[in-house]
Amino acid sequence: VQLQASGGGLVQPGGSLTLSCVASGSTFSINYMGWHRQAPGKQRDLVARISSGGSTNYADSVKGRFTISRDNAKNTVYLQMNSLNAEDTAVYYCEADWYTHTEPIEVGRSWGQGTQVTVSS
Repeated sequence: VQLQASGGGLVQPGGSLTLSCVASGSTFSINYMGWHRQAPGKQRDLVARISSGGSTNYADSVKGRFTISRDNAKNTVYLQMNSLNAEDTAVYYCEADWYTHTEPIEVGRSWGQGTQVTVSS
């Protein structure tokens, strides 16, 4: 399963951005999809995750500002980011936990290539 992320860029403090990530492959289904981010010199941290049923969880630092959603038919996950500040500057990575419809079943986690989000005036 391959993931392709898009939507990053430069935004002013207080602004908004929406990230998208599309999963592709054959004969698979996805359980969880999510977004992580890594700022320079820091570890990669979870931002938000969403289950196939729509249950979500967020990092405390983004609660109330970010919204994760997904379109199961399109194997796509979105991250709507509002009220952005400098601390949100990072490379954002999407991920997906998947399983195949083959015999035997395969399970795995895939990562997107990362998209840069820079919040600066």
